[in-house]
Amino acid sequence: MDFNELNAAVEEFNSKTHGSSDYHKETYFLRHSESNKFSPVVYLKKKISWATDVKVFLEAGYILNSFDLFEQSIFSEWFEKQFGRKFTKEYSRSVVLLELPNNKMVGEVISTVHRSFEALRKESVLLNGKNLPTQLGEWYAKCIFGLNQMKSSSQRGFDFFLDKERVEVKVHWADQSSPKGVKIRKSLVDLSDYCIIIYLAKNFLIRELCFLDSDFVRRKFSGKGHTMFLKDQDVSQYFFSNSSKQRERVVNSTALLKYSTPTLAMKLAEWYQSADR
Repeated sequence: MDFNELNAAVEEFNSKTHGSSDYHKETYFLRHSESNKFSPVVYLKKKISWATDVKVFLEAGYILNSFDLFEQSIFSEWFEKQFGRKFTKEYSRSVVLLELPNNKMVGEVISTVHRSFEALRKESVLLNGKNLPTQLGEWYAKCIFGLNQMKSSSQRGFDFFLDKERVEVKVHWADQSSPKGVKIRKSLVDLSDYCIIIYLAKNFLIRELCFLDSDFVRRKFSGKGHTMFLKDQDVSQYFFSNSSKQRERVVNSTALLKYSTPTLAMKLAEWYQSADR
């Protein structure tokens, strides 16, 4: 991807206002990688030959951010100035922003957080840290598979979608799995089309992951009660380290390799080397 060409197209869109156009009706907007300027994706498709669809940007490292979930005032202010109209709450629920994360900063912070967690554990200050690993693992899944994170109408807070299909993301944080397996609520599987399991090592890097159809999970693990336990021995054949079957699900291979442990990254690199031959 030519980021200079892309940024130039965004700059061109912002060189004048578009109050008389229909661009204010669009729902996908891409943010300039170095400024607070945006452009409707449909405009970029007209200006750049390779900008054929949203997936092109996801493959280059952009991620989807639902405005309704993150509510970035920078965009709403830009929108009202650009189009000369009110940015309504109803419209905001449909807006999705494509933004390029600062991966260098994220990587540095992850390393710092790991050292901080270890220091606090050593001093018996920190007993667990499930909240941070869970959110970090979900962010990994969002980057790697191009998921859209949207505010939920239920009490869950938010849901993940792959196009229009709902995805349940489960994060397991430990250097090895429990003998009982990864615990997942049956009701959440029932509501989803796919289940992604992100296995994070204690250093916050991905040690394993798998992408499963929810129908398969229900057939294989739906025993009695409201909880399922996915044991490694039952799903290991679907681990990305063991199978390239779900390789096509990955839209950002750079993020996958960058945030994997060295051991997993070496195995995954073989995918792409063999695919290029």
